[in-house]
Amino acid sequence: MALARAWSVGLLGVEGHLVDVEADLAQGLPGLSLVGLPDAALSEARDRVRAAVVNSGLSWPSRRITIGLGPAWLPKAGSGFDLAIAAAILAADGAVPAGTLNGRVLLGELGLDGSVRSTHGVLPAVLAAARAGRPRVVVPAANASEAALVPGVSVEAVGSLTDLIGVLRGTSPGQPVRISRSPDPTPNAPDLVDVVGQDHGRMALEVAAAGRHHLLLTGPPGAGKTMLAERLPGILPALDDVQALEVSAVHSVAGLLPADAPLIRRPPLRAPHHSASLPALIGGGGRVLRPGEISLAHHGVLFLDEAPEFARGMLDTLRQPLESGYVEIARASGTARFPARVLLVLAANNCPCANPRPDACTCSSVVRRRYLGRLSGALLDRVDVRVTALPIDRTALLGEGLPTESSAIVAARVAAARAAAAQRFAGSSWRCNADVPGAALRRRFRLPRAATAPLAAALDRGELTARGYDRCLRVAWTLADLGGVPSPGLVEVHAALAMRQLTSVAA
Repeated sequence: MALARAWSVGLLGVEGHLVDVEADLAQGLPGLSLVGLPDAALSEARDRVRAAVVNSGLSWPSRRITIGLGPAWLPKAGSGFDLAIAAAILAADGAVPAGTLNGRVLLGELGLDGSVRSTHGVLPAVLAAARAGRPRVVVPAANASEAALVPGVSVEAVGSLTDLIGVLRGTSPGQPVRISRSPDPTPNAPDLVDVVGQDHGRMALEVAAAGRHHLLLTGPPGAGKTMLAERLPGILPALDDVQALEVSAVHSVAGLLPADAPLIRRPPLRAPHHSASLPALIGGGGRVLRPGEISLAHHGVLFLDEAPEFARGMLDTLRQPLESGYVEIARASGTARFPARVLLVLAANNCPCANPRPDACTCSSVVRRRYLGRLSGALLDRVDVRVTALPIDRTALLGEGLPTESSAIVAARVAAARAAAAQRFAGSSWRCNADVPGAALRRRFRLPRAATAPLAAALDRGELTARGYDRCLRVAWTLADLGGVPSPGLVEVHAALAMRQLTSVAA
């Protein structure tokens, strides 16, 4: 009997777990069996690996081969274990030194001709390997730049099974690894200078970006709601190293990571259509759990245009992720957690007919209430800034008014406001005003009673919930940061309350 061991990584969501790949060669009827909760794609590895070994000019062991994938309780999915399975079999057969597998983690899919193909989820898998104390990884050449983003990791890139054998035998260093940490390209990014008029909308956008406050835009079609939302990522600060790795890891699992710029530096914008399914929006699927649009928008913007057209149940599933910052999906095969800290932007017409002329609207008040009532009160209670986009007049449209500011100018003010908040929150895990718990707002950052009097009155009248009270305080702090004042006063609190009450869904 011959036994050898290799290491790989299995993913549950974006969390990686080290997988022990054992190969046992014993006397008996030749064949290969896999144990350890493999899915259908992984079960087919027996045929891929055998063909790859034979077509690479190596002999296939004519023995009974058992491949054990541990831990046995962890579901294993995908074809990324092929490389580790092949290496363990070859080591057990004596084709490569078994000791060379001890410090390595192997990731990659094998083609029938022995080529090593790229696979999804390499970045979170390498992050898991580094956390487990195994910073030496063998990955497909196509994923090498992605794997090299992880600090302190030694990456060995292989393009074929022959390359892997050369690396394990010490006769070849593998293919060169190109490290790319340059910002991802954003050609022709939408600019706020293209938006005419909409002073209230532009201000709301700036406040939302500075404090990461959720935003609701209502108004007739053609007023510029979509234009404003699409330009929001352009005024958000670039992602730092930790955020960029988190966002890139989610996109890697989804197979959306660009090969030429694997590190995503710009906050993403995701705008699913209202016909999207619940798993597409939140995440899930069959046995292999995939991130949804809310997770792909992590540290960026989730824009739901024509929000009332979404199923009400789908919209209400956003409530928990908006509070916690993550999505947890439970299935019989396991539970996966995906990050989902997003800035939510909702856009809605005033009524179903969406006639730009209010006097020509054919919808009754009941129809309007029913239409906008699809946005539940529980969801809207989590929306901090609400603004009505008014129709554009001729002067603004033809450029006869004052010139509008570009995204770069607004982004500079947003960055200054974020810097002021970061200085205030130094030593804590909070990054912007939206992250501060209500208890801290009312104790550590307590405002004078005279400043919060409008909020207390609204709370007494039942116009604000306790959550709404705290969210108004957060917006007030953002307005203070934008205004360059050390703390909010009565003016900022009044403005924050007005922003929350500017649009009434019941109207």
